Amino acid sequence: MANHVKTRLAERGAAKTLRRFARAEHGATAVEFSLIALPFFMLLFGILQLGTLFMASTTIEAATVTAARQIRTGQLQNGGTNTAAGFKSLVCTNMSWLSSSDCTNNLSVDVRTFGTFGAITNTPPVKNGTIDQTQLQFNAGTNCSIVLVRVYYPFTLAAPALTPGLPDLGNSQKLISFAAAFRNENWGTTGNCGAP
Repeated sequence: MANHVKTRLAERGAAKTLRRFARAEHGATAVEFSLIALPFFMLLFGILQLGTLFMASTTIEAATVTAARQIRTGQLQNGGTNTAAGFKSLVCTNMSWLSSSDCTNNLSVDVRTFGTFGAITNTPPVKNGTIDQTQLQFNAGTNCSIVLVRVYYPFTLAAPALTPGLPDLGNSQKLISFAAAFRNENWGTTGNCGAP
């Protein structure tokens, strides 16, 4: 009987302690914060990284479109800067958030002509996790040429696992690319480039 009484007292003490623990509110805020802190900061960090990636992508796109306009109108071909380095310089000039040396060292350009728009292929020149410079060429064409302009920039991310849709270059880098296809304007005297 004495053991039974001791057991019941211990059970009451344990139940009383559990009820008291359930009612206690000291430290509840810290516990709640610890439960939501990791997902919250992961989401916040992901939003910041994605915003930076979109800014870089949009800036590269705008800079490339501006520089490609000079190919389309013949200004690049007739202006003495008709080289890959000259075109890269035009693109880098329009990217103010990126240092010019970083842009010049990391930006890759590929400009080539095609006989028809249907013949254009757009495969990234990535081999073994790096941009294969041997696959790049520069041919801005002449008036009425069909031109494909592609620009590639390796962008370093703090958490590359959060952006699985971009080609992986290793070393926490993803490949940002932009391509524009167009027919050069007729800056010569050969007619209307075959348009109806």
